[in-house]
Order: sequence, then C-alpha cells, then structure tokens
Amino acid sequence: MLLLPDYRVRQRDLLLEIIRAMTAQLDLGEVLKLVLKASVAMLAGHGVGFIALRNPATDDYAIRAILNIDTDKLPELESQLAELVAGVSEGQKFDDLEDNLQQMAELIDPELRQLFPMPLVMAGEPVGLLLVFRDYVGVTTPNDLQMLKSFADQAAIAVHNAQLYERVNRERQRLDAFVRHSADGVMILDTQRKIVMFNPALERMTAWNSADALGCHEEEVIVWGVVEPGNLQDAMLAGWPKKPSQDDTPETRHVEGDIVRLDGLTLGVAITYVPLYSSDGKLVNVIANVRDITSFRRAQEMQNVFISGISHELKTPVALIKGYAGTLRREDASWDVQVIRDGLLVIEDEADRLTDLIENLLAASKLQAERMRLTLTDVRLDELAARAVERFQVQSSKHRFQLTFPAHLPVIQGDAAGLRRVFDNLLSNAVKYSPEGGVIEVGGSASEKTVSVYVRDQGVGISPDEQDHIFDRFYRVDGALSRKTQGTGLGLYLTKAIIEAHNGKIHVESKPGEGSTFIIILPLS
Repeated sequence: MLLLPDYRVRQRDLLLEIIRAMTAQLDLGEVLKLVLKASVAMLAGHGVGFIALRNPATDDYAIRAILNIDTDKLPELESQLAELVAGVSEGQKFDDLEDNLQQMAELIDPELRQLFPMPLVMAGEPVGLLLVFRDYVGVTTPNDLQMLKSFADQAAIAVHNAQLYERVNRERQRLDAFVRHSADGVMILDTQRKIVMFNPALERMTAWNSADALGCHEEEVIVWGVVEPGNLQDAMLAGWPKKPSQDDTPETRHVEGDIVRLDGLTLGVAITYVPLYSSDGKLVNVIANVRDITSFRRAQEMQNVFISGISHELKTPVALIKGYAGTLRREDASWDVQVIRDGLLVIEDEADRLTDLIENLLAASKLQAERMRLTLTDVRLDELAARAVERFQVQSSKHRFQLTFPAHLPVIQGDAAGLRRVFDNLLSNAVKYSPEGGVIEVGGSASEKTVSVYVRDQGVGISPDEQDHIFDRFYRVDGALSRKTQGTGLGLYLTKAIIEAHNGKIHVESKPGEGSTFIIILPLS
C-alpha cells in the first residue's frame, strides 16, 4: 500500500491540516515548502522532492523549492527537467518517460527507488510540476492515486493563489517605489478629500510632514493664494467628477496657481486631479499629481522678455535702414557726397547689427538642436583679443582699452571664428554695462596645461544672486541699465557653449558697483 495501514488515519488528518494551512498561506515560498512537506507526509517516508513552476510567458519550468536535494545538482537537474517537460508537451505520459524520470532519480540519489510525478494544474492551465522520490517501493491503489490527484489539485490552487499575491505585491511595491521617488508630488484623497497618501516630493513642495498631512482635508494643506480655474473643494461641490459611462475616460481636472507653504513662502504649482472608481462605478479616491512650475514660469517669462527684446532689437535697425534709404532716394532733394556717405555708413552699420542678431539667433537654435561643431586650427588668443579690441576702440570714445598679455603666450588648438565671437560678446557687454566709461582690460596667462584669458571692466557689476544665471539662455540681468541697453540674452549663453565645446571653463567675479571680470580657462591641447 502507498499509505501504511498503521499511519493511514493519522496521515489523512495531517494532510487535511496541511492543506488548510497552505491554502491560507499567501507567501509563495512558504506555500511551496508546505506542499513538499505534505507530499512527503502522504508518502509515509522521509522523501526527496522538488517543485518546478511554469513561466507562462516562455513555457519554461524553473525549480523553486527543494527537499533533501544537493543544490550543486540543480543545474543538471533543470536540464533533465527541460527534456521531461518537452516530452510531456509532445503528448507523452509520465509512464512513457520512465527512463527520463529514472535518470533524474539517479542524479539526485542512486538509493531512490520510487518516484511520483504530480502535475499542478489550475483551470486547465499548467501551473507547475511536483516530483517526489522515496527510497523504498510501495504498492499504489486507485484510491491512493485519487488522493494524490486531489492533493495535487489543492496544491495547484494554493500555488496559484500565492503567485497571484506575489504579482500583486510586486506591482504594489513597484507603484510604491514610483510614487515615493517621483520628482512630482503625489497625493491620494478619499471621497471626503481627506489625505490618505502624501509622498516625499510633496513634503518638499509644501513644507508639510507627511505624518501631519495624513488625515487632513486637502484644502488645509494645499492653501491657494492664487488659483485658476478654482480649487478642488469648489469643483466637487459643483458636481465634479461626473460619473463616466463604461467607455468614457475619467474626467480629469487641471488647476494652476500659487500655493502658500506651511513656512509662509509661496510656490507656483500645477495640479492634475484624476478620479478613481470602483468596479461598480463608485468614486473611491482622487489622485493628485502636483508639479512645481516655478522653472517653467521663469522660462516662459524669459522667453516673453526675449520676444519683446528681439522685436525691439529688430525694429530699430530696420527703421533706421528704411529711414535713411527713403531719405537718400528722395527725388525732390539733392544731397552732397558726404551726406550720402554718412547715410550709407549708417545703413551698413545697422545691416551689420541685424546680421549679428540673426547669427546669434541661428547659433542658439543650432546649439539646441545639435552639439556645437568646431573647426580646429592653431589660435593665438592674444592676437585674437588684440584684433577684437581694435574693432571696439573705434566704437567707443568713453572707454580706454588695455591689453595685458605675456610676451610668448602659447598657441592653442581652437575654433578661431567661435573664439572671436567670445571676445566680441565679452567686450560688447563690458562696453554696454560700463556706461560711464573707464578702463576695459583684456589679458591672460599660461600654465603647463592651460591658457587663461580675462575681460575686466569698471561697470555696474553683477549681484551674487544673478551670477549663477547670466549664462542661461535669454537671461538678462535685471536693472534700469539692462532695460535701456540692447541685447537678447544670448551672448553669454553662446559664449559659455563655445568655451565648453573647447573643454574649457568660464566664470565671472563681480560685485555691484565695482565692475566685472570674466575669466576663461582653455586647455592647450
């Protein structure tokens, strides 16, 4: 007999107890251990066995639990298991695969004498395979086989439930990790707008601790200073969200404005509220995604300032060109040669100014689309600086330009056109931001591996708060002088891009009212 007579009643009682335990257990690892122990109890022996579970995506089987098997034998055991499963999938029964099963038993322990393969099947779909071996041969009856099958069915249900729980738990952990480490604030509300989840990003945005926020109404934590189109409380009182039909997408609500943090500071945010419904169509939760839009607003403001500035910058030379051209072509007037030359000089200068504006815009656009490409040649920075100073000397009578370079400054590998633009941008800024005149000094020095150059003025200087932003695209230093001077906020942005494309660095040293020094460090090679 498969089950020894003296142990039959006790074994059945034990079996029922273990089946109840494993169907109540949701941890997959624990369920597999219980299944193996129960199978050994049924066979009234010490037993050896393993459970292999099927991967539905690949149809492969992997051993997930073992009993009294040396782990060193697992790789070869899984290889033999693959052959066994392949035979079964081709329609063969386990009885037809006795040789394969015997090889598996000999690999585990040559002393094993009998084995019992039990497929684990749930709703017609294979879940896994339970194989139990023992070291003696017993007689099996139809009742014994039926009991084994019943046990295998119960084991399959337990394993299936544990697998489902494992998947759900894994998804929950994945979602929890996503929410916890999201850069956006995430908040979950119940139907009464009470906070039931509050992630760390939202703690940083609101200055609220999550432990204090949980259980509070949303309007206690999200306190709007300015909000468009209106807060969540008013929206829900007005009937939001409307219950969707079966095929409708849940109605979201998007609001933007300034919230007042717990510490009294304000922060610009955009919140998207999404309703979550149960299977019977009842509102369960409202999920809020909160995004800090401070940088977006700042970029938008900078872009608006840029558009306004560039419009003014373009209108001025176009108006001058049109005015002088119209004046010079008047048929009712006669102009002497000098007036014509002066007029044409203005037209030429304004056309050059337009060209510079367009080149800066194109360069900035190209830089956004692709990395800057350099045409490398031998470049003497002192000579490049001297030629730039010559060009600016004729444009300003208020400023005195001074060159301070050592006698033999090393030659570097660089893009001459790009580095010329660097000097032009820095000298142009030095002239614009020192309206009272003074000395503009351009100098440099060299070390074993680098060449340094600087442009120093005696102008209005730059505040510490703005020094971190002056190299940003479209950024212009705030102040009365900035509003009067021409510029698009692209010069220093392009300057930094050119220097960094040379593997160099640029920074500014400045104090308000004491002028500014822009320092560039470039590698020799």
